[in-house]
Amino acid sequence: MGQSFSVLLPLIQETFQVTPVQIGALITAKELVAGAISLPGGIVSDYLVRYRAHILSLCFVAFGAGWLIIAAAPLYSVIFFGIAITAAAGSIWHLPSLAELGARFADNRGTVFAIHGAGGSVGDITGPIATGLLLAFLSWREILAIYVSLPLVLALWTFLLFARMKRQKDEEKESKTDAPNLKEQLQLSRYILSTTPIWRVNMVAGLRGMCFTVLVTFLPIYMYDSGFSSTSIGFHFGLLWALGLLVSPYFGHLSDRFGRKIILVPALLYSSVLIALLALWGKGIVFTILIILLGFSIRSDYSLINATIIDIVKNRVETTMLGILSFTRYIMGAAAPLIAGVLYQYIGMQATLLFVSALFLLAAIIFSTIDLKK
Repeated sequence: MGQSFSVLLPLIQETFQVTPVQIGALITAKELVAGAISLPGGIVSDYLVRYRAHILSLCFVAFGAGWLIIAAAPLYSVIFFGIAITAAAGSIWHLPSLAELGARFADNRGTVFAIHGAGGSVGDITGPIATGLLLAFLSWREILAIYVSLPLVLALWTFLLFARMKRQKDEEKESKTDAPNLKEQLQLSRYILSTTPIWRVNMVAGLRGMCFTVLVTFLPIYMYDSGFSSTSIGFHFGLLWALGLLVSPYFGHLSDRFGRKIILVPALLYSSVLIALLALWGKGIVFTILIILLGFSIRSDYSLINATIIDIVKNRVETTMLGILSFTRYIMGAAAPLIAGVLYQYIGMQATLLFVSALFLLAAIIFSTIDLKK
């Protein structure tokens, strides 16, 4: 759904006659809400570990409600309310889902997180393409109204899936364990933050998140302004995620075998170079080729960063830590759309892309200096 919304952004901008800076402000608000909710969300999710199925299912219901508000918005300001709901749901949903995967597949986190990301890529591929095709027949409001039903179906499916996955030994362990102690949660979190390089890993995640947010916000607007049809925009966004679907599990496997750094640093450098080339020579067929090639890394890197964070946490207060780190990550990401909006509006897309390339380069440099014990 997220990448489908990116395809709709140029039409939303046209409907409400807003500037690129105002679009950037919308995405900044989204990042701020996601960051604000992640901090208490992570703590609560650890405290209510027995109710993860309920939490995840409610997140999908909130997704549907947010999309419905956006679809019916009479004013541009109302979209901020809808996007805030979807941002909060997305922020909370990722915390217990990643913690659950990290705990169940501790020896192969890189592979499993990459497969998890590749599963998301299926929607990222089909969603933009389907949205682009539907725009030939329906308005952006009608498309969002149709998409509201999908999160509701997923809410039921998620609840039933977690009910089946719950193992008997987990139930026995929980029945013999006292309720989590909030004070101990916070003390352990402070210890991890002060004795590990997790802050620097999270800074890399924040920089990468800034890059991703700018790309999915301003690439479709640039393409629309350059004369691309909605169908073509959807097609190109599908291409952007297509290679990630194929290579992400392989990258994850390699990181499990050889270490996160040896895979992730080249991936970040590769993204930096590709986006610089996109800024300097991204016209015509070269634009399409570079978009395809960018798919090798743009989705794979985030899974490896998350796997690195769970490696460091070592199954201790996972969602509390993820919530704290997500808070700082989203705060970092909140500035990027506004900066990019100003660059796009007053200088052009080339400056916006070079800004993203520099952020990827900085992320690669920082991660290369981190001492990770496998």
